[in-house]
Amino acid sequence: MKFYTATKGRNQGREAWSVIFRHPARLDVGTGKTGRRVRRGLSTTDEREAERLVEQLNEILRTPALWEATARTSLAGRFDARVIEIFYDGLEAVQLDFAGVRAERIPFPASADSYRTVLLLGTTGAGKTTLVRQILGTDPKTERFPSTSTAKTTVADTELILTEDRVYRAVVTFAPRDEVIDYLAENVSRAALSARQGRSDAKIALDLLDHQDQRFRFSYVLGRGAGVATGVDEDVVDDDLPDDDIDDDDRVDGVELDPGEYGDVDIEATERVLAECVASVKQMVTRYVDEVGADVVADEDDERVLDELIEEALDTDLRQSEEFHRVVDALIDEIEKRFATLDVGEFRRNRQGWPVSWSWEADDRAAFMRVVTRFSSNYAPLFGRLLTPLVNGLRVSGPFQPKWSDAPLRLILVDGEGLGHTAKSVSSLSTHVQEQLRQADAVLLVDNATQPMQAAPVAALKAMVVSGTATKLHIVFTHFDQVKGDNLPTFPLREEHILGSVDNVLKAIGEELTPSAERVLRRRVEKARFFVGGIHEKLDPQRKIGARTIRQLEELLDLLARPERAADAGPNRPVFDRMNLSLAVTEAAKAFHHRWLGLLGLRSNPDAPKEHWTRVKAMSRRLAEGWQKEGYDNLMPVADLSFQLQFQIYLMLQRPVRWTGGEPPSEAEREAALDTLTNAVAQKLIEVSRRRLKDEVQLAWQRAYAQRGAGSTYDRARIISHDVYDHGAPIPTAVASRDQNRFLKAVAEAITEVAEEFGAELE
Repeated sequence: MKFYTATKGRNQGREAWSVIFRHPARLDVGTGKTGRRVRRGLSTTDEREAERLVEQLNEILRTPALWEATARTSLAGRFDARVIEIFYDGLEAVQLDFAGVRAERIPFPASADSYRTVLLLGTTGAGKTTLVRQILGTDPKTERFPSTSTAKTTVADTELILTEDRVYRAVVTFAPRDEVIDYLAENVSRAALSARQGRSDAKIALDLLDHQDQRFRFSYVLGRGAGVATGVDEDVVDDDLPDDDIDDDDRVDGVELDPGEYGDVDIEATERVLAECVASVKQMVTRYVDEVGADVVADEDDERVLDELIEEALDTDLRQSEEFHRVVDALIDEIEKRFATLDVGEFRRNRQGWPVSWSWEADDRAAFMRVVTRFSSNYAPLFGRLLTPLVNGLRVSGPFQPKWSDAPLRLILVDGEGLGHTAKSVSSLSTHVQEQLRQADAVLLVDNATQPMQAAPVAALKAMVVSGTATKLHIVFTHFDQVKGDNLPTFPLREEHILGSVDNVLKAIGEELTPSAERVLRRRVEKARFFVGGIHEKLDPQRKIGARTIRQLEELLDLLARPERAADAGPNRPVFDRMNLSLAVTEAAKAFHHRWLGLLGLRSNPDAPKEHWTRVKAMSRRLAEGWQKEGYDNLMPVADLSFQLQFQIYLMLQRPVRWTGGEPPSEAEREAALDTLTNAVAQKLIEVSRRRLKDEVQLAWQRAYAQRGAGSTYDRARIISHDVYDHGAPIPTAVASRDQNRFLKAVAEAITEVAEEFGAELE
């Protein structure tokens, strides 16, 4: 049996000691074997104490009987609590409820207090966060909260509570340290690829800082670095403001900005660390690339395939080297220093010292905004001082009020990640958003009036219909001032022009789903559609577009603030044919597999073309590790299966074979009863999908990710398709296998449970 040994160490410029070791019971998904590398702080600057702690850890590493999670309780008193926490952390999969952490500090007001929770959805850059600014009454130039951009800005849930209290409060939750380290490791791997390709130091540095999926832009935290600044700065823009709003002295429309007010940071020291990391990456690649190339050249003549093999082998081998992890360690150490620059508020940390949350309250609005900006901004002059990419949730409450209204508002605004730009990025809403649809009192879909009803908002409409939440829909069309044309001289004509696109979409949804789906959406569009323009700046009531936009926003807020009376479902309940459930599950599974066979490159599918192997590998890593985010970018198998099941079950629920009771229900009663049933079913189907494609098949995901060498791209795709999807969501056939029976039974049990709760019947 192989025994690992722990060693102590500390990075340059750090006084506290750390311990580094390979864990004998934690899986390294890169190799598919135990031996995951762990680095943790020992919370001491005393070398003798550090040696004592390391020796205790080595005793555990030499004792296999202590490697089980159940042995933890027997060690209290024998070993230092820090040692116990370091070794057993991660042995048991425990996912922190971050929303619950935020609720401990700032609970949502109750519905009984007339508060309404509003979920904002919309394409990236459509203007949903800009709309939030208008409702909050925050200044777009001096406060810049929340941050806006035509690029992907909001990647964490921002929860905003409008109160009549004079105190401003904030609580922030942070991404787990291991998740940040995993993103940094992916960045280092990508930087190594750039080094192999002979790219500039500036490009290598940018790859080290900013993740390719744009979710984790560590340049916000660490700055761009001197090499990046001299190499690519002409191409770097602040997405938050037009170029002419920022002058050479970091002034915004005449408002002087002092970065020193946002934390005392040694940018030059960070630039030196980044330069050293770039040099280390280049040295690693120089040493490894010839060796890696020699291993894969022998039997491969196709240059494209050869490059792919070298790239994957380089990624795998580098991740096993200590040099690779030293680069990651250096970056995470610099990131941790940024937390120390906050001199207000209270941090709650886990036992390893990583912040779980930060909270603060103040009655000085300017001071409050200046501090909260560090957790939400994307403003380029503040790069190196921001913590935005590390945040996974921000909750703020305070006496926010629109500049154009005096009426008090009792709203909770939930602004999350944009839906995406392109058709392929919006195949399904994430399971997180699917669950938010059910929890919200109202849904505000924000769409661009100049390009209305593209793929993303249409996907959102379908998701709302099949989850029984369409009656919550409100639509705001932004950029209304930019809808122009010789044939559109008046506001009503411009509205009709936009609604023409909406009409076409609703007809298509009616044909794809049911006439009932089209009817409910048309009613919502008729009742809750609004057109606004110029909301990126202060609205001027003296201008036509400003006055009109103010009126539209006032009508919107009035509708959002008033609970709409739910239709009465009546006494009758639907009865469904149980055989139709089997057919619905079969169709859902077929659609799911058809899409993913295309994405994995196992079968041609023009609607879902093959994804690059690096993206499939990144997806498999997240599911192998059990991350809370159930996929990578638009590759979300759990969400895809959930949507397909919701889609087909919705069609089944819309066609009951009969109704209980004497008189048939009215149209309103019928819709109310079926929507209530559909809404409850949707949550159950999310849970089934998560269990079948994530929780119960994690070992298969780990095998898929661990594939390496020649043919690994195909092998990984085959394992995902066969060992994950065929096992977790098999297509039911006449001669059902054990897996088919279990899948169909899981869905049937979920539907039956909901039906019994609501008095519906399956026969």
